[in-house]
Amino acid sequence: MDLHRHYFKHYKAAMLLSGAGDALGYRNQLWEYNESGPAIHQELQELGGLKNIKAELPDWPVSDDTVLHLATAEGLATGKVGEELLHDVAARYVEGMKDMDGRKPGPSSILGVSQLKPGEEGGYRVAYNPDGTGCGAAMRSMCIGLRYPKPDQLLSLVAVAVETGRMTHPHPTGFLGAVAAALFTAYAVQRRPITTWGLGLINEACPIAKSFVLGREFAVEETVKDWDYFSEKWQWYLDLRGLSNGVGPVIWPDSYGPAERDEAYKSFSLKGWAGRSGHDAPMIAYDALLGAGADWEELMNRAAFHGGDSDSTAVIACCCWGILYGTEGVPEGNYANLEYRGRLEKCGEQLYALTH
Repeated sequence: MDLHRHYFKHYKAAMLLSGAGDALGYRNQLWEYNESGPAIHQELQELGGLKNIKAELPDWPVSDDTVLHLATAEGLATGKVGEELLHDVAARYVEGMKDMDGRKPGPSSILGVSQLKPGEEGGYRVAYNPDGTGCGAAMRSMCIGLRYPKPDQLLSLVAVAVETGRMTHPHPTGFLGAVAAALFTAYAVQRRPITTWGLGLINEACPIAKSFVLGREFAVEETVKDWDYFSEKWQWYLDLRGLSNGVGPVIWPDSYGPAERDEAYKSFSLKGWAGRSGHDAPMIAYDALLGAGADWEELMNRAAFHGGDSDSTAVIACCCWGILYGTEGVPEGNYANLEYRGRLEKCGEQLYALTH
């Protein structure tokens, strides 16, 4: 297959599988709020395993993650840039919040969107929120990496991730999660060795994000005061996995099944709720990608079926996986009749067209 066609298919797969991972990890609220990975795996077995699941309505809706990821993606797909893009995305977040029945948006997302005033001067900015550390910005930002996938577009990627991220999550632990999700997706497009992704985040993207924030002169003091946790926790994780030099080999625990992963993921987290925050949703997604390789079922076991915020970790991991591997080896039922499939694939097509 020629490379052009190959990438086109993978862009569509990235958007589609991000939605599938969301629906599967969410299980209509049942699994997002289940704190036991072993219990989820038991229920999964009773359903006949992953290959038996048809992720479709009414039992498997997408959550707020996909609704807001679509809002970001559909804004980017217009080709707008700069402030025009930011007002457009803000308007789509406001619109997306009307589609939240049964989807469980987080408190910072609800609060942030309620303060947006798209179209008014500075209306895409909200007041600093010391509690805006959640994963709501990360889970909707993978498509930014599809829009700005090239190494020489890193400044644009970071700028858009920071500004759209802090529309709801103005705390750096929150909006740097958006940078991470966007960056990892771009790295997947670039086929950059996965062992280097975390290092690229803390050594390349985070410093750019900081200088961007300083240059924007908005909530600088509060943001800088709260800055360090994100990078420090990521450095801790890279040390833990033997990736501080970016080459590995990856250090895994001797035993790393559902129960052990629950404990590990809690140790990544801010307050014991795995995947709930901007730093650890991409971290768990990255951990899953490192461990699963090209195996979709293993990716889902690690990224979607764990105690904690399982849909938000899966939505990030599955977008990156889709760019790397397409839909190969994914049971068709996991995505064939997915809610919003048409919108997701259309975004993939449009973002591909803008970047190639």
